[in-house]
Amino acid sequence: MKIYISGEYFEKENAKVSVFDHGFLYGDGIFEGMRSYDGNVFRLRDHLDRLWESARSIQLTIPITVEAMEKAVNETLKINEISDGYIRLIVTRGRGTLGLDAHLCQHPQVIIIADHLALYPKECYEKGLEIVTASTIRTNPAMLGPQIKSMNYLNNILAKIEGHQAGCAEVLMLNSKGEVAECSGDNIFIFKRNRLHTPSPDAGILEGTTRRVVLELAAELGMNIKEAPMTRHDIYTADECFLTGSAAELIPVVKLDGRTIGNGLPGTVTKKLLERFRAETKKR
Repeated sequence: MKIYISGEYFEKENAKVSVFDHGFLYGDGIFEGMRSYDGNVFRLRDHLDRLWESARSIQLTIPITVEAMEKAVNETLKINEISDGYIRLIVTRGRGTLGLDAHLCQHPQVIIIADHLALYPKECYEKGLEIVTASTIRTNPAMLGPQIKSMNYLNNILAKIEGHQAGCAEVLMLNSKGEVAECSGDNIFIFKRNRLHTPSPDAGILEGTTRRVVLELAAELGMNIKEAPMTRHDIYTADECFLTGSAAELIPVVKLDGRTIGNGLPGTVTKKLLERFRAETKKR
């Protein structure tokens, strides 16, 4: 495996950044996780647009152009001979001091890792996931804007640990109001009373690229869509539930906190949207 670091390629064991890099010291950086299908990165420009927005928000200067970044991502896929895979694009603040002053950092680092994808097992798409609610709540959006996809993911990691301890691959996270926000790595949708429902951005969620595509596809299908506050009661009593994410695509959820959702099987709307989504990934 060859890793791209600021214009050069290194073998995996030799891919290094300074221990004084503020990305390492403080999680001071941003990232995007992307999928490639048949050698093409799905919605690459959407991901890059969000990366640049995150950078502007934290006053981080990305040292190359959008066009150069796009070329580097595609070259990294090609060099590693990966057709269907996962790409992690990272921009750190760069090398600095042990203090917090970002203005003392030099040379922001661009890192691109392309690897084979670790998917949920096939049976999870056929039978659905069981998830639990984490006691770890989402970071309050007044503290850190959820649209900044920062390298500091401790909030999500702590929630994921709770899921692992409960024997679940994913967990539901609530916001400081007790409303449904998202999962540790995915957005969440329900289908109830002929309406597709997902938390609105002001619930403190990261508006995922896959989430956006699903909303587009649902609109094309003429579905009634509602982005609004949502509680666990809404999920408990839903007809269907599914998660969305770059790696997961759309994956059904059939139980939350031991309560069966719908008839306990992946629903027809979930299956239809997943089929449409996979067709979308084949478009060029």
